[in-house]
Amino acid sequence: MTMRIVLVTTLLALTNTLAFAAVCEKEDFETKVSGKSECLLIRRYGSTKPSTMVIWLHGNISTGGPANYHFAIAKKFADDFASGNIMTVAIIRPGYPDGSGEYSSGSDGYRRADNWPKQIITEVGAVIESLRHKYKPKAVIIVGHSGGAATAAVLLGMKPKLAEAAVLVSCPCDLIAWRLGKPGPSWSSENPILWVGDVDVATRVIALTGAKDSTTTAWVVEGYIKKLKARGIDAVFLSIPDTQHRDALGTNAVSDAIGRLLPH
Repeated sequence: MTMRIVLVTTLLALTNTLAFAAVCEKEDFETKVSGKSECLLIRRYGSTKPSTMVIWLHGNISTGGPANYHFAIAKKFADDFASGNIMTVAIIRPGYPDGSGEYSSGSDGYRRADNWPKQIITEVGAVIESLRHKYKPKAVIIVGHSGGAATAAVLLGMKPKLAEAAVLVSCPCDLIAWRLGKPGPSWSSENPILWVGDVDVATRVIALTGAKDSTTTAWVVEGYIKKLKARGIDAVFLSIPDTQHRDALGTNAVSDAIGRLLPH
């Protein structure tokens, strides 16, 4: 019996080690974190012993350029909520550059369009799992913008215990409805609305869209929120006055939404 217990304990320890095996050559949990098979760049701000970890996911940045606009927003939130023992982490999605000359490994961003298929979302989820395992916050809130919001919404269903809450900014949360009438072939990315049935009922969700957003209009997320509510999930949609798509993430409305979701 003793040998069996020792064997089981050893196997569990080995499994845990393999689950968080480093893919990055120089993983430091400050600028680089390993996913399942990719090395993603990050920026970490705030407390190193957080009660709450806030994860920030950027959009597709279809016009080009580095994926770093969420750095300053994540840092400001960490500074503004320093008394709340908060850590914020801005993740650079697979294939995107951070502006320093480095890239998160993985695809080339699928030309910054159809770029949240299951394998890419799995990589982002694995990075968040590694961060949660290392820093052990009591709660995780994922904040996603545009394609990052779609990624976050899928993760809520794909990995129901990964985060306690999410703020979905400018989310194309119903992929079919969002692509309706747009040129080009159908997208193969995951459709967030199809994952609603797997979201933990204890999850809290706030979706925000700019009133002047012509890229991801309100109606492509409102149906998603209604389906969450139908399952008894605490979910709400809010419009951000006088705000366009690209500007939504940096508004006070987003900061206020996160504040509402922080554990008390």
